[in-house]
Amino acid sequence: MNSKGNESLSKATKSILNKYRIRLNKNLGQNYLIDNNKRNQIINFGDISKEDIVLEIGAGIGTLTIELAKKAKKVIAIEQDSNICKILNQRLKDEKIDNVELINDDALKIEFPKFNKIVSNLPYQISSPITFKFLDYDFDLAILMYQKEFGERMNGEVGSKNYSRLSAMLYFKCDVKLLSDVSCESFIPKPKVDSVVMGLTPKESKIDSKDFNVYSKFTKALFQHRNKKIRNALIDSRHIVSNLDKKEIKKRLNDIDDERINDYLTKRVVVLSPEEILFISKELNPIFND
Repeated sequence: MNSKGNESLSKATKSILNKYRIRLNKNLGQNYLIDNNKRNQIINFGDISKEDIVLEIGAGIGTLTIELAKKAKKVIAIEQDSNICKILNQRLKDEKIDNVELINDDALKIEFPKFNKIVSNLPYQISSPITFKFLDYDFDLAILMYQKEFGERMNGEVGSKNYSRLSAMLYFKCDVKLLSDVSCESFIPKPKVDSVVMGLTPKESKIDSKDFNVYSKFTKALFQHRNKKIRNALIDSRHIVSNLDKKEIKKRLNDIDDERINDYLTKRVVVLSPEEILFISKELNPIFND
């Protein structure tokens, strides 16, 4: 350990797990942070005040929850594992903390109560769907821990190996910033890969909700085939953007006489910028859905 704080957090975590005979399941994303310096850093990144209602996904035994609750107006802590949830509930009682709303449920399946900030060491297996879900909510700031590879894809540049549906979706919604690297040694059980802390700050919207919904569908369809040409990607993922069958989709694509659209249809998905994907989604959506 590199500090007494780290040692105490590590010992405290192991002591709680031993006391309740809990064996963490890496397959469920149960990798608990034991680096006190990183915990403090994450909370500081959140700039928490008594005005803030903080959402935490994957609260675990309360490594972040308890410290967040000391700074925030309220913490909404969601934990799916019922046994872990009982432990956290008892810890909150022992610490006399009464500003945590503890929810024992699947974060992907519930409607979130009102919040304005998100601070979470996310279960890695739900990183993608939970991030897309966050985009449906209004918030001021999100401080989120991800596997390093996932974090790199959040800011993927057009045409690069990291350019993905994720980076294209975030482009119109948030400014994304890498805040800190986190070694795999900072967790128990130790994961096979390092992690990163990412900051998401919502942007002023350049796109209305109707257009974004259309963009979202087309982005999902296209990036299922990121190395194919736009035309072929849309044919192969037609069920996402239209109810038409393959023959009719092909016919409508063949009938397009707009030179600019036809030029885009010959390009590969990975080379299109988010603005270009938005353009073709708005142009093609009425053609596929009239």
